Amino acid sequence: MTDKQQGSSTTIVHPAYESPDGFSAFPTAIHHASTVLFKDVEAMRARSWLNKSTYTYGLHGTPTSFQLEGEIAQIEGGNHCVLAPSGLAAISLVNMAFLEAGDDVLVPDNAYGPNKEQGAWLQRSFGISVRFYDPMIGSGIADLILPNTKLIWTEAPGSVSMEVADVPAICAAAHSKGVLVALDNTWSAGLAFKPFEHGVDISMQALTKYQSGGSDVLMGAVITKDVELNNRLLMAHMRLGLGVGMDDVYLVLRGLQSMKLRFDAHDAAARKLATWLKSRPEIAKVLHPAWEDCPGHEVWKRDFTGAGGLFSVLFDEKYSEAQTDQFVNQLKLFKIGFSWGGSHSLCVPYRIETMRQSWSDKGILVRFNIGLEDVEDLIADIEQSLNSL
Repeated sequence: MTDKQQGSSTTIVHPAYESPDGFSAFPTAIHHASTVLFKDVEAMRARSWLNKSTYTYGLHGTPTSFQLEGEIAQIEGGNHCVLAPSGLAAISLVNMAFLEAGDDVLVPDNAYGPNKEQGAWLQRSFGISVRFYDPMIGSGIADLILPNTKLIWTEAPGSVSMEVADVPAICAAAHSKGVLVALDNTWSAGLAFKPFEHGVDISMQALTKYQSGGSDVLMGAVITKDVELNNRLLMAHMRLGLGVGMDDVYLVLRGLQSMKLRFDAHDAAARKLATWLKSRPEIAKVLHPAWEDCPGHEVWKRDFTGAGGLFSVLFDEKYSEAQTDQFVNQLKLFKIGFSWGGSHSLCVPYRIETMRQSWSDKGILVRFNIGLEDVEDLIADIEQSLNSL
């Protein structure tokens, strides 16, 4: 720049002020950026989508998002993390990174509904074979693996029906035939189940849940230990143009600091409320992995260290859908809405028989997310609604 006085527009865009060095604070700084600046042309030309020690473009991350990725990877016990705009976007990222036309993928019958729907779409529109399997199959999954099977999805437990799959047995069978295993680990928040200690190759999280804790952010993450798997994810991430907003990243970073305390509080409250529900004559079965009659309980006891706030119940079959809908509508503190992990309690009825290829239990299924309210107040709310039946 010459000594000529700058125009006012230039001065606004290029201010002379620079903040002093030496500032330190607990929160991670929020670095907003679409354009990333390079110190010279050589640095620009040396950039790489696969090198997380450099920055290329705002879509692929700033120091703020790199911080969150590092923390999520550490919680999960992984080495690498890639962020996505939602949990479903993270599932899509995994499928796009590791599947192509002619491949086969196995998905558990109790998987998150949109994951199953995406599987049907992949089969219909992209020539990828998608097969659904019994989540309790364990090592028997070896019999389902075909020469073109490239990926096996797992979810433990199923986020509606709550069966706990034997993930280590599935991983052992898959790896013996060179097949990758991806786990939707959202239910445990990476706190109650350590995927890589049990053989999982790729762990997916919806950071929308416990990590945020505020029911106000959508975000997903894919975590790996292996650098080659991470590189494939990064290339798919770049090609799909998946990005996250740094203000949202900051909110998740802030939520992480209290996540373990909140998760334990959700867990304790849910167990207390589930214990009370087991005593109610209206309830035929409580589907909570910590209960012995929940499918996969022994696996949960062996592999998990906690349970969080999400569980389901089956009403006695004498109650109609209209009556259980009335029960949900009569609740005051419990609100009707999907998701979990926030401070507010939620309740949703499901037509489970329409969601599953095989479902033998009788009675209407209702899922509860236990928030951070006083448990006695939640029990009183459920009691008054049960009495209305």
